[in-house]
Amino acid sequence: MSQNYKDTLNLPRTDFPMKANLAAREPEMLRNWEEARLYQEIQKSRESRELFVLHDGPPFANGDVHMGTALNKILKDFVVKSQTMLGKRAPYVPGWDCHGLPIEYKVVKESRELSPLEVRKKCEAFARKFVDIQGAQFKRLGVFGDWEHPYLTMDPKYEAEILRAFAVFVEEGLVFEAQKPVFWSTGAQTALAEAEVEYQERDDTAVYVRFPISSEEAARVGLPNDKPISIVIWTTTPWTLPANLAIAVKPDAEYVVLETRRPVREQAERFVVARARETEFAKTILAQDASSNLFPLIGPKFRDGKPVPEGTPLYGKQMSGLEAQHPFLDRKSIVLTADFVTMDSGTGAVHIAPGHGEDDYWLGRANDLGILSPVDDHGRFTEEAGLPNLTGKYVFDANRDIVQLLKERGMLLAVQNFQHSYPYCWRSKTPIIFRNVEQFFIRIDALRDKALEAIHKEVKWIPAWGENRIAGTVESRPDWVISRQRSWGVPLPVFYSKDGDAILDAKIIRKLADLVAQRGSNIWFELDDAALANEVGLPPDTTKGTDTIDVWIDSGVSHKAVCALHPELRDPADMYLEATDQHRGWFQSSLMTSIALNNRAPYKTCVTHGFVVDVDGKKISKSGTYEKPTAADHFVGKYGADLLRLWASSIDYTTDVPFSEEIFTRLGDTYRRIRNTLRILLGNLYDFESGSQEDTKDLTLIDRWILERMEEVVGTCRSAYEKFEFHKVYHALNQFCAVDLSSLYVDITKDRMYCDAPDSPRRRATQAAMREIFDALCRLLAPVLVFTAEEAWRHSLAKGDGSIHLQDFPQTQDLGRKAIDQVEELLRLRGIIGQAIEHARQEKVIGNTLEARVVLNSDSDVTDKIPKEELEEFFILSDLTIHRADQASASVTKTPYKKCARCWRHRPTVGTSKTHPDLCDRCESVVTATSR
Repeated sequence: MSQNYKDTLNLPRTDFPMKANLAAREPEMLRNWEEARLYQEIQKSRESRELFVLHDGPPFANGDVHMGTALNKILKDFVVKSQTMLGKRAPYVPGWDCHGLPIEYKVVKESRELSPLEVRKKCEAFARKFVDIQGAQFKRLGVFGDWEHPYLTMDPKYEAEILRAFAVFVEEGLVFEAQKPVFWSTGAQTALAEAEVEYQERDDTAVYVRFPISSEEAARVGLPNDKPISIVIWTTTPWTLPANLAIAVKPDAEYVVLETRRPVREQAERFVVARARETEFAKTILAQDASSNLFPLIGPKFRDGKPVPEGTPLYGKQMSGLEAQHPFLDRKSIVLTADFVTMDSGTGAVHIAPGHGEDDYWLGRANDLGILSPVDDHGRFTEEAGLPNLTGKYVFDANRDIVQLLKERGMLLAVQNFQHSYPYCWRSKTPIIFRNVEQFFIRIDALRDKALEAIHKEVKWIPAWGENRIAGTVESRPDWVISRQRSWGVPLPVFYSKDGDAILDAKIIRKLADLVAQRGSNIWFELDDAALANEVGLPPDTTKGTDTIDVWIDSGVSHKAVCALHPELRDPADMYLEATDQHRGWFQSSLMTSIALNNRAPYKTCVTHGFVVDVDGKKISKSGTYEKPTAADHFVGKYGADLLRLWASSIDYTTDVPFSEEIFTRLGDTYRRIRNTLRILLGNLYDFESGSQEDTKDLTLIDRWILERMEEVVGTCRSAYEKFEFHKVYHALNQFCAVDLSSLYVDITKDRMYCDAPDSPRRRATQAAMREIFDALCRLLAPVLVFTAEEAWRHSLAKGDGSIHLQDFPQTQDLGRKAIDQVEELLRLRGIIGQAIEHARQEKVIGNTLEARVVLNSDSDVTDKIPKEELEEFFILSDLTIHRADQASASVTKTPYKKCARCWRHRPTVGTSKTHPDLCDRCESVVTATSR
């Protein structure tokens, strides 16, 4: 009976557990890092290095961290950690946006009838609560930073910098007051900036409406006037018709007169529409009134009172000045020309309400029209609408009343259901109205050209399409409405004289800023008008405004309030990194304020990531109504932070990012493979002391190959980290662990590692290679698997080196590709041998690979250069004979040699020893040496 030689094998030994148990193990590691003040130690160790500043875009302090915010913070941490390990000093100062509607809306919803000061105090408490909650959740994700000293937009010193920036805007003549339509949230009763608007698909009632033209007016522009004639408009917002003052037509577009002829005894009537819309208009009318027939009339009869030739076209500009009757109010609507009129929908004649639309406003202003906006803060009709029955009614509810009124007056031609994308308030989730109100604005035209120049010449955009995206939003951006009808924010520093004139004075604003820096912005609400006026040097009869500043200015000036003033940072920052919606938001508000203050961009590189979406493509956000769990804590508690980080590294973040429980399940396999690779390497290094040059002099081909492959992986990962292409790091390391290490190197060297003498030259050489690979793997994995890399590093023999996060990435060496080229040849031959062995196994010639006697006809000179023993190890064979041939082939028979009881290889020396007849000569020598 053969002896059990298991105790004589060099089997792997390590305390590094196979089961990760991340959810339980990671918090303990976090505590160790905090006690050791690891972030501060990292910064201190890199004091003299090149500075790299990623400036943190502040999340709102109004809820738990959801998966979208988690992705953002993890990507930022990838950047900071990788830049640090690339040899730079990369401080990270996290921040929070604390003012504004997202917080105030939640507070006011819970507590009604509060004074502005009470609202502010509750909002501050609410914000501080979630700063603490989110800070703990971000740290739990493994994000390193100066968490003890974050920037908060509600800190008095930060608030003072907002006001000082505002003083510059005033000095530069950028701030003005005007009454014009803005995005208005009826749910939150405030004006909104463009970035605070989100779009949803919505069904609305669209109507075709007659605007009758008198026979005198028709004759004046050459239209036929012997029968009733109307110009027809189409609108998806019937509720805005009470504010109609004009109709816009395209100046160079051709218009036609259509006549409807119904059965006898009914009078015909005529409609003016654009020729480009004639067919669609006719289809719509006939679909709703099958008894009608529409016939085109050819051109106008007169022009300037004179006959015109038959067939002369009618252009929009020829109707300019025409007056039509409002469909249900006692006033006229004037026809005006406008280039914004399009021919992709409607009738080519656009209903104009200057109090309810941007284009409408500017057209009305250019033509001295009044501005009518008969709607209050809650979106309800006022008496000014001229419809007593509808006064006090919410405008969207009044749509059906307006349609009914049109029908009763005989002015409704057709009704349609129209599905379109409509703006909604991002907080209250209510549809927005365009409403004319007195507001303060920043002149975008004064900043636009320089902003576009900075976009194209100063900033690197990742991905490249970000450049065109933000340029497009800047090119089309209207003036920036900066006043908010809310309590929670930095007060808009506007005072009013006893005559009601606005006082915008940079010196006064700077005095207020000094006051706020000392006592906080609550002073605006705590002091009465006279006391506050006295503090800033204004007459006692001065009154203060009630608006606050748009929070996009709060966060937008962070380059000044944080980067420029923080001793470890700098302005401009090297990088801003946010989601794609920030081309309209923080990227742009930061750019505009920096142009105004510094005449340059606040960042050198802008990185954009996509939204987190479910597998069905639905966006996942904190403010959404997504049914499945979206809080990052849920997934951290279930899978561990490192799995979330692995997910963030596995995707191309420049597009929308898929996310689901199924994805996490699949990633679990990848994580286990990487972890097991680290465990195998650690297990094989249990008796190895690194540092001896003697260890590497006996490297075999497979050792040289894995080091050359590691060299390629190091180069790939360093390059990917430098370019912020983290998914390439994921794929390179996953491939290396799964294929090069697990499937090849570890498998091929298993015999020497387990069965050679512990200090045999080739075993020590392999351990030296494994030690180098383990070291490089831990370093390259550290920015991604922040906890696992640290855990593995602590289990290695490099414990004296401190945290893995204090290390740098491995440097690339010029090892060449000689071993890689040779191994590729051997892998080709291994495939041929594998086919022959599989055939022999199916034919029952052999039971397993080690029973095979293989004759290899090799067509490669590599087999001439490598010792037979190495080739047998590479092919994992017991008995190999090699012949040179022009074409590679292999044949398999069963080896006549006996099986070694220790290494399980069939060797000719098994049975020749009297002391250990069941061992081969190699195993006998090891067993004999260890038994002494």
